[in-house]
Amino acid sequence: MANGSGRPLSPHLQVYKLPLTAVMSITHRITGVGLAVGTLLLVWWLVAAATGPEAFARAQGFIGSFFGLLLMFGWTAALYYHLCNGIRHLVWDAGKSFELTDADRNNKVVLGATAVLTVLTWIVGLIAW
Repeated sequence: MANGSGRPLSPHLQVYKLPLTAVMSITHRITGVGLAVGTLLLVWWLVAAATGPEAFARAQGFIGSFFGLLLMFGWTAALYYHLCNGIRHLVWDAGKSFELTDADRNNKVVLGATAVLTVLTWIVGLIAW
């Protein structure tokens, strides 16, 4: 929506950039929902294992497919992100690291730890497989 001069009203979506801390907060919520949905996939796999060989073969076939592995990789990344960001929130609950420099550093630590833990988990998992 523009005012009489034809310029957009401020702040406008074209010029406003969410701070990384806000994006991290939104992502924390999204990964929480993703973890709940992904856990249903794991429950299906466990129930199939208890049900019998045919059901397990069907579940294993899906989870072992490219799409299933992609979902599991995303679930692993969401799990580690949610864990690392949750630890950051615990630090905040203790009244620490509220300075902007600390928050920026901690954002990068959470993202880096998520990437490293996810990749390490999959390397170890694929080697053991």
